[in-house]
Amino acid sequence: MAFHSYVCLAALLANLIPSWLLGSDYKNEDVSVKLEALDILTDLLSRFGAFLVPFHNPILKALFPQLESTRQAVRKRSIVALSHLLLLADDSIYDSVIDRLLKGLKNNSSSGAVRTYIQCLASICRQSGPRLCSHVNPAIEHLIMYSHCDDDEVHEFCLQAFEAFVFRCQDAVTPHVSMILDICLKYLSYDPNYNYESDDGQSCLAMDTEEGDYADSDDYSDDDDISWKVRRAAAKCLEALIITRQESLESFCQDLGPILILRFKEREENVKSDIFHVYTTLLKSTKFPNTLSQDPDSMEEIPRSIALLQDQVQDIIKTIQPLMRERSMKTRQDCFFLLRELLSVLPGSLGPYLDDIVPGINYSLNDKNSTSNIKINALGLLGSLLASNTPSYFFQPHFPVLVPLIVNAVFDSFYKISTEALQVLQELVKVLRPMQDPAVPLPTTFEISPFVEDLYSATLKKLMTSDVDQEVKDRAISCMGQIIANLGDFLVPQVKTCLPILMERLNNEVTRLSSVKAIYMIAASPLRIDLTLITKEVIPILGSFLRKNHRALKLHSLDLLNKLIQNYSHTFHPQILQSVIIELKPLISDSDLHIAQYCLTTLTTTALKQPKALEGIHEQFLPAVFLLVRSPLLQGSALSCTLDLLQVLVQTNLPNLEYSSLLKKLMDPIIIENEQLHKQAHHSLAKCIAALTLKCPWEAIPLAVRLLDYVQKSNVSSDSKLSFCLLTIGEIGRNFDLSSIFALPQTLIECFGAGSEDVKSASSLALGAVAVGSLDSYLPLILKEIEGQPKRQYLLLHSLKEVISSLSVSQYGLSQLLPSVPTIWTQLFKHCESSEEGSRNVVAECLGKLVLVNPAELLPLLRDALYSDNAIMRAVVVSSIKYTISDQPQTIDHLLKQNLGEFLSSLRDPDPGVRRVALVTFNAAIHNKPTLVRELLPSLLPLLYSETKIKES
Repeated sequence: MAFHSYVCLAALLANLIPSWLLGSDYKNEDVSVKLEALDILTDLLSRFGAFLVPFHNPILKALFPQLESTRQAVRKRSIVALSHLLLLADDSIYDSVIDRLLKGLKNNSSSGAVRTYIQCLASICRQSGPRLCSHVNPAIEHLIMYSHCDDDEVHEFCLQAFEAFVFRCQDAVTPHVSMILDICLKYLSYDPNYNYESDDGQSCLAMDTEEGDYADSDDYSDDDDISWKVRRAAAKCLEALIITRQESLESFCQDLGPILILRFKEREENVKSDIFHVYTTLLKSTKFPNTLSQDPDSMEEIPRSIALLQDQVQDIIKTIQPLMRERSMKTRQDCFFLLRELLSVLPGSLGPYLDDIVPGINYSLNDKNSTSNIKINALGLLGSLLASNTPSYFFQPHFPVLVPLIVNAVFDSFYKISTEALQVLQELVKVLRPMQDPAVPLPTTFEISPFVEDLYSATLKKLMTSDVDQEVKDRAISCMGQIIANLGDFLVPQVKTCLPILMERLNNEVTRLSSVKAIYMIAASPLRIDLTLITKEVIPILGSFLRKNHRALKLHSLDLLNKLIQNYSHTFHPQILQSVIIELKPLISDSDLHIAQYCLTTLTTTALKQPKALEGIHEQFLPAVFLLVRSPLLQGSALSCTLDLLQVLVQTNLPNLEYSSLLKKLMDPIIIENEQLHKQAHHSLAKCIAALTLKCPWEAIPLAVRLLDYVQKSNVSSDSKLSFCLLTIGEIGRNFDLSSIFALPQTLIECFGAGSEDVKSASSLALGAVAVGSLDSYLPLILKEIEGQPKRQYLLLHSLKEVISSLSVSQYGLSQLLPSVPTIWTQLFKHCESSEEGSRNVVAECLGKLVLVNPAELLPLLRDALYSDNAIMRAVVVSSIKYTISDQPQTIDHLLKQNLGEFLSSLRDPDPGVRRVALVTFNAAIHNKPTLVRELLPSLLPLLYSETKIKES
């Protein structure tokens, strides 16, 4: 049926339904007809609401009487239909309905009508919350008033309405948050029929009776008690507050946290579960990025909320300990979830409390009535405890209990429990014998040998079982790899039995990836497990894996190959590697630089550990390496690996791998064959040649002279060849003093006048790079030329920028640069007011990078220049700050945080150019290091907003 037909049908039904609801005398008592009509109406309004706007008035006229129906089902469905109608109603209808509901709350004395109106407000808020914002204040006033009445149902509905307002009208509800919080806390512990202070800990009803008047026990039942619904609604409203009011997290942790912990004793299972969820939500909201918390140089300060939670850990454990042994599965599950979340927020915080936690885990794993989910969650918590950086000595007293417990779970009939148990067992092995630092001896006070055989036997049995789930197979293989890697010196005879089994799994297509990872763990172990039994067999298999169309398998196979060559090269003949090296050629490509990088690393390790394996077969991989070098995509770590490989190859002293041969292969495509390459390839080739020359320093000067000769014969050299020669001279000069080549500086400066922009850029970069290796000779020259050659100033400033950038990355470079900083600073400030915008931009970058060299002295000088009368000077100064901001921690950060507000206040500058660069700097700070500007936002955001307006002037 066409959509138009659906719309017509919807309109027809919308026209008919009011009469079904009202009937001929407006008192239709056929409830089943009303219920069906309301369901249809709700469906129509939710699906075709936009097309039913003309029918809103008759529908509304029919719905309002239903809110007063004696039947609860009719009232509830009418509320849902009305909330869907108001989602698309015009403002006049919307406001009239809300006013009518508020008036009903103000004047109505009937508790039934009050409940209906409150439910209706909450439902409307959930559907169209933002539209209700203008009515929030009177609505909340009525809700607060009714929240103090004696009707528990009204209490529940008030709290549900508060929850809807908190979620959907966040700004409008802000003035009322503290009042809502107080009401929620009041009703969170609202349980008039129960005495939590009873000495025997048993349920105890505290009935309000007059003295001497005893109520019959048969007159009261828990079924009559609906106070649990009030407590549950209060918990859900608190959760909404935590989720939406992030700015109050610290006060929530301080004031709400302890109250929630006390309420873990709640007697009603569902309410208790909700209270656990509230505290878990509080933990999730407080979670701090691990990368920042572990970085000592990070500017991010650990929030106070984390410290507050840390103080509550002891109370949490004290309260949860008995709950972990309750018969209620739901309660135990909530305990496990909360503790795992606590570990993710406060890693290692539960170590001192293992005496309280382990018995609870033990109880759930040994309880015959425990469900599979409970056991999985208990094992999950145990795995999180073991993996949470908790010192191993906390676990040592519990190993006699934990090892049999985990081993027993490994053999559970349900595969998910078995899989989880194997994962926990693997984590336990890491804690039983940590291997991070092989130099640290095993603790003499703790004997691990009694547990080794049990762990090994259980894992071996699972490893040898063929009819198990794939997940269990993979986990058993991984677990066995961890056991041998960490405990192999206790299992010398057993290892000889186990390694052939791992080889068998390696030959199986289904388990080969897991087997490669497991063997890698063993090969990387500082115990140097004897792998003589399998190395000759495993290497050819790994070579065959490199042909498979399975990226993860290739990466892990290359990783394992590299580790075997690195640690076990003495156990196999070099010729075994040759078949693998042949397989590397198609993988050394820019189509996947990550795999190419792994191949280059493997070749580098081979050249270091087994150079004879490369003898006679270098032509199998070198063409691919040189092709990769000429790729415009080669950069970063892949380029670094290429440089390492070439440096190692030239040191092997193998035929055809000597310096002259490798240099010829790198240079001939451009010098002899005039191959046209992307300019990025010129940079890569220049770096490769410089890397080779670094290992043969006696070749540096002759090669630079030879390249200079090509440059001086520029009339017969193409721009591409000229650019390549200049870049190569620069890269050589970065590592060697070329001041003895007297013609070099003048030749480089003359190239600034070339017609090609690539040649100009290359000569500028070359001059700066050569100055890095010959600072005393070339830096004065660059500064002099900047002063005396205005037309070449832009390129000379780029040379100076290269000097500053290159020398500021190492302590040795800084020691060379620091004596010249005052001279450079003075020269740069002379050109801050240059008429060329390009030159000013380079000056700003140089100033920023120079400030990083000596921030304590130079940043105040830069700040003083901020008040110059010249707008161009102010713009350069503000722009330079952008280059001091990095996404990595730096020594300048704290000083920059103190002064950045002053620089960004340039957003008020009358000159639009200054405001523009201030916005760019502000943007850089927000994206790279937001902590620098977080406290400045209240003053900066109004300035930012004002810049979004178009100014007529």
